[in-house]
Amino acid sequence: MKKYIAAIIAIVIVLVAANSFFIVREGQDGLLLQFGRILPGDYGPGLHFKLPLVQDARIFDSRILTLDAKPERYFTSEKKSVDVDFYVKWRIADVATFLRATNGDQDSANQRLAPIVKDALRFQFNARPLDELIAGGRKDITRMVRDQSDKATRETLGIQVVDVRIKRIDLPEAVSDSVYNRMRAERLNLANELRATGKEAGEKIRADADRQRQVLLADANGAAAAVRGEGDAKAAAIYASAYSKDPEFYAFYRSMSAYHNAFNEGHSVLIMKPGSGFMKYFDKEAATRR
Repeated sequence: MKKYIAAIIAIVIVLVAANSFFIVREGQDGLLLQFGRILPGDYGPGLHFKLPLVQDARIFDSRILTLDAKPERYFTSEKKSVDVDFYVKWRIADVATFLRATNGDQDSANQRLAPIVKDALRFQFNARPLDELIAGGRKDITRMVRDQSDKATRETLGIQVVDVRIKRIDLPEAVSDSVYNRMRAERLNLANELRATGKEAGEKIRADADRQRQVLLADANGAAAAVRGEGDAKAAAIYASAYSKDPEFYAFYRSMSAYHNAFNEGHSVLIMKPGSGFMKYFDKEAATRR
């Protein structure tokens, strides 16, 4: 019997000793409670002592956590609606405040953090036009939302808001179609304007080219006529000089040229009066008399 009692006492001592210590690992923070009351102290990574059956240790994740919220619809300063998809990076800054506000539950913390961030986003979106949001105003928005949310959550939830990021800003489908149709109409008007401008410029270029063509042709024809006139004058002078030197030979040469042109095809028929001077070089008697 004494052996059983000794064994039971040994087991109790081991259990009490095992419940007298708790371990806080890297990336964690610890908190010690006594009858539900939070005890002061710094319980960082390491081995810590507690009173068994009297004190209770709570361990919290001190790493950066993520709240990936569902897209939310907001209105801009022009009363245009946009769907905003965002996420929040946060960590526990004060474990005691965090425990009191959320009972140490991460899901409960996300549920209480989301409305705070959404309200801050709503305020920023309501104060800006859509053009500013699309053009790059989201950096200023996320910075302001982070600062505003961090100030609120540190006091109420013991949470530090590390960062707020906007993943996407979308227009609702009906608004997107309207914006697309308006942009399409604007691009179409611009394209038509460019085509009209190009057509007008093309007509001017073609008209100028036609004018230059006519001028060039007129100048070329005038120069050609002058050259032909000069050539004809020189040819006439040469013919006159040749005729004056040997009129008989010149007449013979002209007649041979006329014969060549008249009988070149080989089946020409000439009807002439008897004694016509055209065939005088074919008249044997006339040729003999010469």
